[in-house]
Amino acid sequence: MVRKKLKVGLLARVAIAIATGILLGLVAPPWLARTAATVGGLFGNFLGFSIPLIILALVAPGIAEIGKGAGKLLVLTVAIAYGSTIFSGFFTYGVCSAAYPWLLGGSAGFGEVPEGAADSAAAYFTVEMPPVMSVMTALILAFVLGISLAGRGETVLRRGLTELRDVITLLIERAIIPLLPLYIACIFIGIASSGQVGSVISVFLKIIAVIFVLHIVLLLIYYCAAAAVAGGNPLRYLRTMLPAYLTALGTQSSAATIPVTLAQTIRNGVDRDVAGFVVPLCATIHLSGSMMKITGCALAILMVSGTAVPFGTMAGFILLLGIAMIAAPGVPGGAIMAALGVLASVLGFDERMLGLMIALYIAMDSFGTACNVTGDGAIAIAVDKLYKSGR
Repeated sequence: MVRKKLKVGLLARVAIAIATGILLGLVAPPWLARTAATVGGLFGNFLGFSIPLIILALVAPGIAEIGKGAGKLLVLTVAIAYGSTIFSGFFTYGVCSAAYPWLLGGSAGFGEVPEGAADSAAAYFTVEMPPVMSVMTALILAFVLGISLAGRGETVLRRGLTELRDVITLLIERAIIPLLPLYIACIFIGIASSGQVGSVISVFLKIIAVIFVLHIVLLLIYYCAAAAVAGGNPLRYLRTMLPAYLTALGTQSSAATIPVTLAQTIRNGVDRDVAGFVVPLCATIHLSGSMMKITGCALAILMVSGTAVPFGTMAGFILLLGIAMIAAPGVPGGAIMAALGVLASVLGFDERMLGLMIALYIAMDSFGTACNVTGDGAIAIAVDKLYKSGR
């Protein structure tokens, strides 16, 4: 009898890592806390080295590939998908800016480490891993290369960027993602050993509850907008897309949910050819759920860290993030990996804040993916109506 291997998903591994880190941190002797700080520091430095490469490898080919398509239908779909993603960011920013002061007020889980705890949790050693370029350089270079290559067909440079994406995807899948639970466990050992774990978990639960409510509200807004454009009942549209929503909750992958999203979109009356174009494209470029999670979590971490960020800075962050996440759904954890560079360069996140962002993002991964793919159905309804009326 052949025994099947028990496959533990990333969310479960992260949950186990957080629980293990908290338990070990509560009883950790100084040597264990310092070992965790050393391992976490090494991985954090490696992550800092990798971020510009991830930005360049994911964003440049993603922008270049948008150049493929069917003229007006392509432009219309891309414009609505990007607008939807950006709307999600500003919507989340507005609601969370109003809700967080009273919801998270008094939380100090990300504040200063108590006196004496810092020395006992200091790393034994560090290894500097300077990145090959700055994050902003990688972003600008990715935009320049992607826009220049869009619509030019196959070129040597384009093939090279595609191969670079394959290499970096392998790095994410085989190295970064498997080691993330260890990194997160090391972070929580440090948090627990410094006596901050209660406030951190409280903040986590509050953020998850807010994002869950917001992603349901956002989907209602999208389908009301689609019904206003195309006519029909928004609740009926949304009910028809429920199988896609539930599939995305299970698979945590926009790409894997495409067949179900496509079938349910066609059931909502969208032309088969239009749906066949819009749904796969939106699975790559429409990231309203991911934008909501990252924006909401970033604001919470900034607020409880005592860091004030002006609206102009957050606006720039949201606009850049909407582009940086292009093509990310094809890579496990791709959206948050692509976002790390923007979080560090625009909002000033350090390694510890980035680690907490990753943990929070993965904890809500199913919600974000479900929001992304269900929103794709609303975009397809609107594009179908606008495209036909403009012929």
